[in-house]
Amino acid sequence: MNDLAATALPDLWDRLTGTQPDPALWVVLATLAAALVVIAPRPVWLISRNAITIAHEGGHGLIALLTGRQLTGIRLHSDTSGLTVSRGKPYGLGMILTAAAGYTAPSLLGLGGAALLATGRITLLLWAAAALLALMLVMIRNAYGVLTVVLAGGAFLLVSWLAGPQVQAAFAYAVVWFLLVGGVRPPFELQRKRRRGDAGDSDADQLSRLTHVPAGLWLFLFHAVSLCSLIGGGRWLLEV
Repeated sequence: MNDLAATALPDLWDRLTGTQPDPALWVVLATLAAALVVIAPRPVWLISRNAITIAHEGGHGLIALLTGRQLTGIRLHSDTSGLTVSRGKPYGLGMILTAAAGYTAPSLLGLGGAALLATGRITLLLWAAAALLALMLVMIRNAYGVLTVVLAGGAFLLVSWLAGPQVQAAFAYAVVWFLLVGGVRPPFELQRKRRRGDAGDSDADQLSRLTHVPAGLWLFLFHAVSLCSLIGGGRWLLEV
């Protein structure tokens, strides 16, 4: 048993930290097209947006923990809305960063994923995503949220363990493209809601109350982060 562990652990570590060959350019372009197909049409987006909500609420939760707040729960709803609740001072830098993390999280996660793919670390990306989803699952407080996070995490685990290198690469590139492109759409949706007066307690409005900076400037920040991440991450992904 000890000999088996001594052999398996180094192999597992090498697999996790090693590099994998880049996919062909046509695979990268095909995964970009696939991401656009599940983001651009509104009927499909109403379903695929659940994945963006996972990243959005996960961003709130992660930054809450990193800034010393007490994360009490995350809820994900079938209408693609979500809620993250944390305890701590209702003001200050920690609260500001936590509130700002939601709309920026999908794009920044996509940018980080693109950086890993640019260095050939496809398996590491898949395992890191599965680990983050497992940590998030602990804090989910409703059945629909549990279902969506389990399905997402299970997909990453199945692909990383059972699929071949080509399938792993295609899956990883599709996920990262989805985060980069999909992260651009929610700020525009929020902008439209605010124009109609339907988003009085949005993240941008909460940040405005916390910082006395107009909500429109926070919305501009969300746009800037998502678009810059798409441009930078897209360049990395296309350099195959």
